[in-house]
Amino acid sequence: MAEVVLIDLFGLQLNSQKSCHQTLLKTLNAVQYHHGAKAKFLCIMCCSNISCDHHNCELETSNGLSTILREFETVSNPSLAASLYTIKQKIDEKNLSSIKVIVPVHRKMLMKAFIDQLFTDVYNFEFEDLQMTLRGGPLKQSSDIITAQELEAIQNEIETYLRSLPALKGELTIITSPLISDIFIHGFTTRTGGISYIPTLSSFNLFSSSKRRDPKVVVQENLRRLGNAAGFNWKKFYRIKTDHANDVWIMGRKEPESYDGITTNQRGVTIAALGADCIPIVFADPVKKACGVAHSGWRGTLLGVAMATVNAMIAEYGCSLEDIIVVLGPSVGPCCFTLPRESAKAFHNLHPGCVRLFDSPNPYVDIRKATRYLTGFLRNYFLLPSKPTIREKFSYLIYLKPKRLQ
Repeated sequence: MAEVVLIDLFGLQLNSQKSCHQTLLKTLNAVQYHHGAKAKFLCIMCCSNISCDHHNCELETSNGLSTILREFETVSNPSLAASLYTIKQKIDEKNLSSIKVIVPVHRKMLMKAFIDQLFTDVYNFEFEDLQMTLRGGPLKQSSDIITAQELEAIQNEIETYLRSLPALKGELTIITSPLISDIFIHGFTTRTGGISYIPTLSSFNLFSSSKRRDPKVVVQENLRRLGNAAGFNWKKFYRIKTDHANDVWIMGRKEPESYDGITTNQRGVTIAALGADCIPIVFADPVKKACGVAHSGWRGTLLGVAMATVNAMIAEYGCSLEDIIVVLGPSVGPCCFTLPRESAKAFHNLHPGCVRLFDSPNPYVDIRKATRYLTGFLRNYFLLPSKPTIREKFSYLIYLKPKRLQ
């Protein structure tokens, strides 16, 4: 049984006495009868702009429509993208995922195309035809195929709407290191300045997944804003594909399925490592004009992902240890990160100073200090302050400027 029932009246007038056919009243009554007691959200979507009406499609109605409409929440916006995104927010606030969409036959493929862009695999959709009759006869069914031109128009409408949304949780913040040469664009982002509203992802989410409620278009908008603020081409952005190991992708070679480090000497591309409790690390060699990033969780730290990235830069670009600047970004501090004693033992063996309360069942582990011991012979080293909790999320990015900008 659907948790959400959405009725699409977007192309129809609802503000006149003759706005809907008797079929609509019958449909609303049926929805209320079959879903009213079990569905947690009943919604009607319509257009707030009279110009949205298609070929003056005024439908006839009966006197009972206004009464039944009071049982449904109405979402009215000038664009379909705005309406669906507003409805998605309401669905997400209620943590619902099973959705029935009752849509006029001629709009079904259009609706599916918008839903594919704005929702992820977390949601389960089923569709039911809403048979509507115009004064001149039934609405004609549209093609079962969305053309490339129509899809581009849909994407443009969604992108335009998302760009109009205000930043959440404050303005976009980019933290930089004074040690990184200005031939690189670099920085750490925080959780502020994006449009992601899901509490666990809000607001500057830069990672999309079919298992999350944040769709790719929202992540792309966050990334676009970051590119504009930092000065890089967001369409040439490469993030680590985390496996909590020590594999490194040398850009230009075949890309592995997963890796926790990236190195490059290509100009005009941006590489990034995501972090939260894990450490985002950057490596920059201004002499050889090469850079790298690494994602160092506790497993990756022990496996030596930091030095694996350094060694890749040495082997591939001829970098020297004394020229490589290493920056550890914000991460969870030793006050808050614990591991089972068996896992913490490896950090204790590395250096006792990496573990506090080692005899307890869940000792406190300092993965930042462990990384310093593992890379301690690197001369240039800079640590941004660690965060006291694991609730913050950070990303690190670095970009080698084109020659004309240096």
